[in-house]
Amino acid sequence: MADTLVGANPVDWLLLYGPKKRYVDSYHWHLPKEAIVASYTPTAYDVEDHFDIFRGVDQIESFAQATVVSMGGFLECKKMGISQQEMAELFVPAFISIGNVNFRYYLEKGQTFINIGFITFYKFRQMVCEGRIYKVPQGLDLDAYFKDFTIERLKAYDLSNDFVLVAELFEITGRGLKKEKFNTQSQS
Repeated sequence: MADTLVGANPVDWLLLYGPKKRYVDSYHWHLPKEAIVASYTPTAYDVEDHFDIFRGVDQIESFAQATVVSMGGFLECKKMGISQQEMAELFVPAFISIGNVNFRYYLEKGQTFINIGFITFYKFRQMVCEGRIYKVPQGLDLDAYFKDFTIERLKAYDLSNDFVLVAELFEITGRGLKKEKFNTQSQS
C-alpha cells in the first residue's frame, strides 16, 4: 500500500459507492492522520432537475467521501494491514453527524472544485473533519499546484485569489460500521 492517497484511484477507496453517487475524481495532496485535498467535477447527471446547479447536500457528501471515508479507510487499512477490498467487505461508511455548513457560492456542471479537509478527531473508526470547498480556476493542473504544498499552507488556506470559496464545513463525522452489525440492524 502506498504512503498516501495521492495518485490512488478514488474508485478503489470508495468501493461501496456506485458511480452515480461517487463524488471524488482525484486525490491531489494527502498527509495521513492530518489532511487531504481531493477534487470533483459535477456531471450533467449530478445537476439534472436542479437548475444545473450541484446541490449543497452533494457538496457535503463529496467532502465526506474525500475526508472521513477516504482518509478513515486509508488509516484503517494501514492499521489493520488489509486491502481496500478487504475493508469494504468488513465495514460500511456511515454519516454520524453534520455540524455547521456555510455556503458562500455555488457550483455548476463542469466546474471543478476541491475539498480541503482536516482531521480534528479520529478514534475507533470514527473520524471528525472540518474544512472548505473551493471552485478551481478553469484549466489549473491541481497535481502540479499542490505538489509542494505544506500542512501550514493548507491550514492557512493559502490559495491563489483565483480560487472561489464555496463552502465552509465543520464537524463532519463519519464512522466505519461493522458490516454484519449494519446488515442485522437494517433487516429488523
